[in-house]
Amino acid sequence: MAAMATTASSLLLKTSFAGARLPSATRAPSCVATPRAGAICNSISSSPSTPPYDLNAFKFSPIKESIVSREMTRRYMTDMITYADTDVVIVGAGSAGLSCAYELSKDPSISIAIIEQSVSPGGGAWLGGQLFSAMVVRKPAHLFLDELDVEYDETEDYVVIKHAALFTSTVMSRLLARPNVKLFNAVAVEDLIVKDNRVAGVVTNWALVSMNHDTQSCMDPNVMEAKVVVSSCGHDGPFGATGVKRLQDIGMIETVPGMKALDMNTAEDAIVRLTREVVPGMIVTGMEVAEIDGAPRMGPTFGAMMISGQKAAHLALKALGRPNAIDGTIKNAIPASNPEMVLAAINNSDIVDA
Repeated sequence: MAAMATTASSLLLKTSFAGARLPSATRAPSCVATPRAGAICNSISSSPSTPPYDLNAFKFSPIKESIVSREMTRRYMTDMITYADTDVVIVGAGSAGLSCAYELSKDPSISIAIIEQSVSPGGGAWLGGQLFSAMVVRKPAHLFLDELDVEYDETEDYVVIKHAALFTSTVMSRLLARPNVKLFNAVAVEDLIVKDNRVAGVVTNWALVSMNHDTQSCMDPNVMEAKVVVSSCGHDGPFGATGVKRLQDIGMIETVPGMKALDMNTAEDAIVRLTREVVPGMIVTGMEVAEIDGAPRMGPTFGAMMISGQKAAHLALKALGRPNAIDGTIKNAIPASNPEMVLAAINNSDIVDA
């Protein structure tokens, strides 16, 4: 019996937060883990290897062009039909939005649609400050990096990832591999669905269409209903803070004062603390929180984005009546009745207060 428990435990994804973990896919071991150094995979070994095909006489299997078109169209249309009515819509796939989606997706009963106006998701998390490569993450947010097996250099109070793209590409690949998540990139949210003073979904359109309403005749949008909307649209800009700006336009909140000047030590704690459901049905996370509360900006440190995203995920789980770390119900979930979920082994000090 003990051997069986050990085997089951070894197949579970670890977590730095009080979220649920999903069984990992069974596959031949190709990576070895090293302390704080992520996973070293055989496929990126520094020594050359022979590809499993002849590079001097390579030939693809034949295919009809129409088959390619049908495969792309059928799958995308199926996704649009599936996620037209979903549990959670996350608007914005920056570091906060991706972290939120990653944490939410650990509960396989929750369906998650991510809307990102850019072709390339990730927001500003592909680089550090001033277009430099390194990403600085203040402790204890490094526990999230440990969960993802992202490599970093460690100091007493913070860690440094040698290139921000290591974090963004890793969380994105882990997230999008899960069956309960769909990323709709190159899609913009033009408006909110509001019913009985509650946000009930989003109004969508192709991003290029949204940018050309003034150059063409009327191009009506589409809709996506959701039980919870998480707005992670970032700070002010062409597509920034659009969620809270629209709430102000329609009178659901009074003001959007904008973020204050930079103060890293004040800003990151404030962003996590103020991550919340600002109106019924809509949670705000990441730098958009600073816009609605007038909190300071933190500049090129990213830990608050990760933990704010995780907190937003658990706020969404609470709103959906699922086990979560906000009200502590995650601790009372019984693995026997929910075999797809197990409890995270963390200290209470790692849980952010609501």
